[in-house]
Amino acid sequence: MSDFVSGFWDIYVMVLVAGSIAFCMYVVLSNRTAKQVGQVELHGHVWDENIAEWNNPLPRWWVGLFWITIFFSITYLVLYPGFGTNKGLYGWSAHKQYDDEVKKADNQYAPIFDKYAKMDLNALAADKEANAMGKRLFLTYCAACHGSDARGAKGFPNLADNDWLYGGEPATVETSILGGRNGVMPPHAHLGADAVKDAANYVRSLSGLAADSIRIQRGKEVFNTAGCTGCHGADAKGNQAIGAPNLTDKTWLYGSSEATIIETLSKGRNNQMPAWKDMLGEAKVHLLAGYVLSLSKDQAVAK
Repeated sequence: MSDFVSGFWDIYVMVLVAGSIAFCMYVVLSNRTAKQVGQVELHGHVWDENIAEWNNPLPRWWVGLFWITIFFSITYLVLYPGFGTNKGLYGWSAHKQYDDEVKKADNQYAPIFDKYAKMDLNALAADKEANAMGKRLFLTYCAACHGSDARGAKGFPNLADNDWLYGGEPATVETSILGGRNGVMPPHAHLGADAVKDAANYVRSLSGLAADSIRIQRGKEVFNTAGCTGCHGADAKGNQAIGAPNLTDKTWLYGSSEATIIETLSKGRNNQMPAWKDMLGEAKVHLLAGYVLSLSKDQAVAK
């Protein structure tokens, strides 16, 4: 990208713009023809046997519009950026316009966000007005991954249940949104295809899914000796401190089929939740966290 911010490109754009305007002026000036008196001459161009081109002058209104276009272009380049790095007399830029609009919006809505920023997250989760604002933020920034209903998809957690990889405490949920998360499951292809399949059957059996009884016994040994307990624990109930999932429940981020679990064990997984602190600021993240918490609370009440 450094090649596109050198001085050469500034000169290149200026020459291209100036040359284009000069060429347009040349076209108008070179086609000036005095008003014909008497017989109009032919150009000598004939099509389809009898269609001839007459040497009539350009209509004055057409020439006038062309000159207006040229003068408008020059005026625009004087007032606004477009001629190399020249910023124009108004000093306008898309960044400045965006910053001005953001500043205006912040001044208008800051008191509302400040009001909710002082509220406890549990109280915020129970506030209908706050949830309405949080939902709009969620639909704008989070729905692309977690879905408009927050129930997630393959590889993206369901936020409307009560299963939390890093814990469902209010402060933890807010921390996840502020700083993001990076969940890594290392690959275990080095164990061999047969051992990986054994481990997959053992993992399926932990949540009550159908599995080969012989492979379950072998898979348990693989689970205990291949380092799986280091993250998921000896009881396979996971570790929220590092985001290691509970393998004994019926919640599956990528799917519970034998083939999917074998793929996970063989190739590993790398899932990233982006940080939103710099993009949204702490006040908006606070509202988002309250809304996300309200989803799981609604689910708990429904049960």
